[in-house]
Amino acid sequence: MKTIAAIATPPAEGGIAVIRISGDDAVNIAGRVFRPASDRNIGEMRGYTACYGEIYDGEKRLDDGVLLIYRAPHSYTGEDAAEISCHGGIYTAKRVLSACFTAGAVPAQAGEFTKRALLNGKMSLTQAEAVADVISAQNEQFLLCAKSQQEGALYRRIRAVSEELLTIITLIQAWIDYPDEMEDEFDGELEAGKLRHIVSELEELLASHGEGQLIRDGIPCAIVGRPNAGKSTLMNLLTGTEKSIVTDIEGTTRDIVEETVMLGGLMLRLADCAGIRETEDVVESIGVERMLKKLGEASVVLAVFDSSRPLNEDDERLIEKLDGKRTLCIVNKTDLEERADIAALEQRFVNIVRISAKDPASAKVLEKAVSGIAGIGTLDLTAGFIANERQRICAAEALGHAQKALEALETGVTLDAVGIMCENALDRLYELSGEQVSEAVVDQVFRRFCVGK
Repeated sequence: MKTIAAIATPPAEGGIAVIRISGDDAVNIAGRVFRPASDRNIGEMRGYTACYGEIYDGEKRLDDGVLLIYRAPHSYTGEDAAEISCHGGIYTAKRVLSACFTAGAVPAQAGEFTKRALLNGKMSLTQAEAVADVISAQNEQFLLCAKSQQEGALYRRIRAVSEELLTIITLIQAWIDYPDEMEDEFDGELEAGKLRHIVSELEELLASHGEGQLIRDGIPCAIVGRPNAGKSTLMNLLTGTEKSIVTDIEGTTRDIVEETVMLGGLMLRLADCAGIRETEDVVESIGVERMLKKLGEASVVLAVFDSSRPLNEDDERLIEKLDGKRTLCIVNKTDLEERADIAALEQRFVNIVRISAKDPASAKVLEKAVSGIAGIGTLDLTAGFIANERQRICAAEALGHAQKALEALETGVTLDAVGIMCENALDRLYELSGEQVSEAVVDQVFRRFCVGK
């Protein structure tokens, strides 16, 4: 393969910029661009060693910087590689990259460094996908998940199920080839038990996709309640800004105010909705309709009730529309005299907290409660999970084939047919991990990468 080069740091002004080179000719190309301050011979530098010097384009000095050499196979890509660190101006970095092209390198495509690491056996496809997730992580929880993926957590889960399937397939093939010798060796009930375990493992793995999405993209949260219950004050507490207008006038919030915020380690996609009430105001009515739609889309509903006022018909209308399992009942304004029937709310809701949205300390209480409802509080962040749609499709198809194989075995279908179904499931798992995957799929995976990675 040709030797590639790209700027590995963001295109912005900074302390340094890094130009990455990888391929059989990487060290030679670096030697044509970089001149050590000492008499050191770049071609003789060992891996993981660095030197200071000057950077040239032909005979024109561009900058001074540091050269770091990696030797195959002990590099990110598994190839000889070099990294030139120069001053972080945008123009300077582009000039150094151009000098590398003049010296014989070609421009790297999106994700090509990681793609080469995959092709050279340095990582599995799921680990390669995790690299992009680590780069794009926007919260601590997803970063921990992505790092575990990068270290092979998902691959290990897939591998364990694949080996179980392979054992069943091998036994079935032996029975087909040597029916007389294997007649007493194949225990249908025992193998059915193994398939049931495989189906269970794949169902659990597939279920992790939803949890992974919540951590990656944020938890959709709708803030609902009757007018003046404190929804906008709650929104402002969570965002840390005056995002929503707060007044004593009912119906102030007429449309949905949305914001993505970090609540401790959680990322929430908040929607402050119009207060639910009967109204003849056309604009406010539209806001209520949008609130009801957002209510159906939310993974967690923050239902706000004013503890300083008795519950009324608007509160009852809202309660009837709420799913108790994904609703956090927030009894607000606890700093005022209590007049609401809190006991009635406790009978209707499993998850309930008492706060004053004006008190910053309330945010910590909400963080714990929301993570519990979303199921994130008990999630093992180090376990492998389905991180994207490609992986979900592969896992779903593998599960479907495994379920058919189990059903076929239990209903007395011939073992050769059961074996084919198991092989289909195994093929999907191999595609998931990247052990058997088409070039088109690999290209699709790396399209979302940045060029320098």
